[in-house]
Amino acid sequence: MQISPNTAVSIHYTLTSDAGEVIDSSIGGEPLAYLHGTGSIISGLEKALDGKEVGDKFTAHIPASDAYGQVFEDRVQVIAREMFDGIDNIEVGMQFHADVSEGPGIVTVVKVEGDEITIDGNHPLAGMPLNFDIEIIDVRPATAEELDHGHIHGAGGHHH
Repeated sequence: MQISPNTAVSIHYTLTSDAGEVIDSSIGGEPLAYLHGTGSIISGLEKALDGKEVGDKFTAHIPASDAYGQVFEDRVQVIAREMFDGIDNIEVGMQFHADVSEGPGIVTVVKVEGDEITIDGNHPLAGMPLNFDIEIIDVRPATAEELDHGHIHGAGGHHH
């Protein structure tokens, strides 16, 4: 069976930067399970998977525009330490839920200088082309319940 909209798909992947740095991998763990055609994975990867079958192994280079988009400079802000009320130790790399220009989102602390904290509301992989080494593990028709819920159930998927 080929990967197409409304199929339940399981893949093993290794995600690397253009410099070859491993960013994430499912190898040694559960495969990534998702419902194809619902936008639950980045658009470039979904396009690269379309039409593939169980056992296929391939590499996909996804430009930033089809991954996490460009970096928006207006999402980087310097705010006062007092905005982090109740948090004594603020360090680079910490992430917080906050209201960003598009609504609720995640911001990452990228710089700490005295009472000034620089936060970045861009996705950590924004502006980066991504490289995936993929192996298709399973492809099956999604159940009516999975289609209704918008995600797959069972091993590697969502459990109710």
